[in-house]
Amino acid sequence: MKGGDEQRMSLLGITLTDRPRWQQFLICSSGFFFGYLVNGICEEYVYNRLQFSYGWYFTFVQGFVYIALLRLQGFTEKQMVNPWKTYVKLSAVLMGSSGLTKGSLAFLNYPAQIMFKSTKVLPVMIMGAFIPGLRRKYPPHEYTSAMLLVVGLILFTLADAQTSPNFSVIGVLMVSGALVMDAFLGNLQEAIFTMNPDTTQMEMLFCSTVVGLPLLIPPMVFTGELVKAWNSCWQHPYVYAVLVFEAMATFVGQVSVLSLIALFGAATTAMVTTARKAVTLLLSYLIFTKPLTEQHVTGLLLISMGIILKLLPEYKDPHPPTNAHVARLNKQTLHKEEEEEKERLV
Repeated sequence: MKGGDEQRMSLLGITLTDRPRWQQFLICSSGFFFGYLVNGICEEYVYNRLQFSYGWYFTFVQGFVYIALLRLQGFTEKQMVNPWKTYVKLSAVLMGSSGLTKGSLAFLNYPAQIMFKSTKVLPVMIMGAFIPGLRRKYPPHEYTSAMLLVVGLILFTLADAQTSPNFSVIGVLMVSGALVMDAFLGNLQEAIFTMNPDTTQMEMLFCSTVVGLPLLIPPMVFTGELVKAWNSCWQHPYVYAVLVFEAMATFVGQVSVLSLIALFGAATTAMVTTARKAVTLLLSYLIFTKPLTEQHVTGLLLISMGIILKLLPEYKDPHPPTNAHVARLNKQTLHKEEEEEKERLV
């Protein structure tokens, strides 16, 4: 959404319309960082302290919290501008990505999962060239920026793991599946915003959640997770309090992510999410006073270089062709094509 397409764009009551681009980026990024930093802390607590390793059920509860929050904000089906079928593919990859990501923590330690997920920005950029209604192309410096971010975060994450990451085959398969779905997720969201600029973040989150919730039932039943998670929560009801609190924070992050995608595109948003992973790990060092090694510093430098390169303005021709010049070139091209056609006829 650019220019005239930014009407009525707001984030949790904060108007984004008519603000400078840097302010829009700062507001959306701040909401995302807040929501997902809290999300990361809650996930670690749920999986490591409470031993609640049920990713599909976690996502299922989160979906109902999203719907309740959206209803409280006054969203209804009458405000929809897209048909329900628009959100079928999006809902499938959204719920699949979320469930597999959360569930993988039962088989992978946190640094290992972060290392895999940090490569998300590259498949998102590549897949953007093939999504109908998008067909996005990126300049070379953006691919370089993405590579610096990915390599820097992998170095930092490997240094964070004091022992070798726990590469369980099941965990690797789960997080790899989530990575594939992530490549489609951001681009499908951007394509919907692009094809219908009147689409709001609230509509996208509401519809993708409502359509996606039934899709979570088969994997919960097939794995036996539904019964196990229900029994666990029945024995320890306070788990629901943590899940609801995490979902409320993630809701802020989700709406902020959708605003970033609408305003800046899927690839830029993927870079922001990658940078957030680095901040999460760095904060763990500052809070728990862990020692920083040379590999940590190298990783942070590469991440910083990638972010700075991404923020550099694109080169623009200081002397762009005038309308008259373009018209003259078009006329010359047309005349040349006519002459070639005459020669073929002769």
